[in-house]
Amino acid sequence: MGASRSSGTTDALGPDEEPDEPDRADGQGGPGGPDGQGACSVPLASGSGGGAGSGADSGAELLAALLDGMDAALCAFDAGGTVTHWNREAERILGWSAQEAVGRTGFAGWAVRRADAHEVQGRLMAAMDAPGRQVHEFALLRKDGSRVLVRTQSARVLGAGGKPAGVYCAFSEVHAQIDLERAIALSEALLEDVSWGVVLVDVDLRPTVVNAYAARALGGSRTGLLGRPLGELVVQGVEELEAALAHVLAEGAPGAPAEFWVTLRTAEGERRRCWRSGFLRLASPLTEEPVPLGVGWMFRDVTAKKLAQQEADRLRFRTGQLHRAARTVSECEDPMEAATSLLDFALAGFADHVLLDLMEGERLVRTAATPADAPGPCLLVAGGSIPVRYGPGHPALQAVERTGSVRTSAGAGGTEGAAAWAAERRWPRDAAHALSTVLRSRGRTLGVLTFLRAANRAAFERPDTAYAETVAARVAGAVDLARAVRAGE
Repeated sequence: MGASRSSGTTDALGPDEEPDEPDRADGQGGPGGPDGQGACSVPLASGSGGGAGSGADSGAELLAALLDGMDAALCAFDAGGTVTHWNREAERILGWSAQEAVGRTGFAGWAVRRADAHEVQGRLMAAMDAPGRQVHEFALLRKDGSRVLVRTQSARVLGAGGKPAGVYCAFSEVHAQIDLERAIALSEALLEDVSWGVVLVDVDLRPTVVNAYAARALGGSRTGLLGRPLGELVVQGVEELEAALAHVLAEGAPGAPAEFWVTLRTAEGERRRCWRSGFLRLASPLTEEPVPLGVGWMFRDVTAKKLAQQEADRLRFRTGQLHRAARTVSECEDPMEAATSLLDFALAGFADHVLLDLMEGERLVRTAATPADAPGPCLLVAGGSIPVRYGPGHPALQAVERTGSVRTSAGAGGTEGAAAWAAERRWPRDAAHALSTVLRSRGRTLGVLTFLRAANRAAFERPDTAYAETVAARVAGAVDLARAVRAGE
């Protein structure tokens, strides 16, 4: 806001004024006194003995500077309704300078239409008789004759004796006020319990404000999360998240939302989540050049949707693989070649190794397998079947006993522990996860099919078991046909 002026002559008149109109505070024709100087305000301090010393001058200059620096328009009236203060923001909104405004009695004929002047002046000056602030909306006149709707807040000014000595009035354009109120309402609404997370992060990438959704997603309270490094909350994926926040601080917000897979540390254990995130760089509106205040991070938990999408993609791929396998198998003359071809199609994207062990009497013998030391196709064991030396409780033997499927993993212990675990079970050294499923055809158990995954892949889950059992049923049919063909020969 601009400050009131304390000196300077003017010949400017209001739009409805006539020269020498006695509508001045002193009746002398000048805006502020008989010498033509614009009356500004009572100094903040006065010298002793009634003399206007340097203290009074500096007080008046301080008051003028304070008024000039305000962001809202301000004017003031004495007890008689004469304008005593008029700052730069008031001049910007209405076009009337301080020299033209200070000293006038009321707004009649220059800042308000004469038809509205009595009501406006009465409502403004009524603040002298009421405590607190009075809020009104008025249509004021600009210097060019156009009208502007303003919202005013007026309050009385008490004199030295505690009696009302005047009124001050702060005002702003209604649309600007409404825009401000909307911005405040929006920020408050976003930081309440909305259906997405909102986190304000400072330049050190630490949360400063967290709404209820984000607090639940991060596994803490709204106050307990403040000021903590993100690395204390996110076990995996924090590097990518912090890199995105740092990029926004340096370069600005990306053009599209980004998705981050993170693993959270919670009281119930670790949870893997997917957050679809958007970012906004926050800058101070009070500086000439934008100064970064931090980043506004908004996100939604889309884990369920992403998992469903992944499962649909996986199912679509596996169905396609089985379809292609069926077409290839139909061209194989040898049923065992058909079985190994089917396993080659099934391995893609599903496992790293596959072992086919068939029943011969009471023993399981290795009939076909992928290479143990490198990726490769599933091939029949050269030189005849080799009995496997599975110990008691082996997953393959359990699958035969249960006539079903068995899942198992190496668990903790590192690479060496996983290698020892695999070697003990007669599997390739890189195996860390296994799924054994029984081969059944015509009500008989024909053997066991075992799929193996390395440690860098996830353990087998229930959907994987269903797929493995579908493959096993087709392999069992090919094996049964091969035995029937041999028996017929």
